[in-house]
Amino acid sequence: MSRLITLLNGPNLNLLGVRQPEIYGYDTLSDVEARCRDLAKGFSLTLEAKQSNSEGQLVDWIQAARDTSAGIIINPGAYSHTSIALLDALSAFEGPVMEVHVSNIYKREEFRHHSFVSKRADGIVAGMGVEGYEMAMRRLGSVLNT
Repeated sequence: MSRLITLLNGPNLNLLGVRQPEIYGYDTLSDVEARCRDLAKGFSLTLEAKQSNSEGQLVDWIQAARDTSAGIIINPGAYSHTSIALLDALSAFEGPVMEVHVSNIYKREEFRHHSFVSKRADGIVAGMGVEGYEMAMRRLGSVLNT
C-alpha cells in the first residue's frame, strides 16, 4: 500500500500569510506544508504538496493520486462552491479524503456555505485556521494506520 499523502491547495492559497491575514492568518503555505510533512513522518507517511489556481490542474493531480497516494488532503478554496469536476475526480479516488477550510465557511457569505467537495470528503475541518491542515493530517494518519 502506498504511504504517500497528496496535499492539494486551490486558488489563492499560494497567498496564505499575505492575503487577508485577519481571516487566513500570517502562516504561509510553505509553513503549513512543512508542519504537515513533519506530522506525516510520525505516521510513517510521506507528503507531496501542490497548489494551483487552475481547476483542471487540480483535477489532473487528483486523478494521478489514484495510482500513487493512500489519501488526499484538499483545500479547494473557492472551487469548493463551484466545482463538480473536483467532486467527480475525488469520487474516483478510492482512499480517504480530508477537506480543509482555513476560515469557517458557514460564518461567511451564504454562497460559501455549500461545498461540492464535502459530498465526497471523509472528514471536514473548517474554521480552525491553518491548524486545520494539521488536524486533517492527524486524522488521515490515524485512519491509514489502523
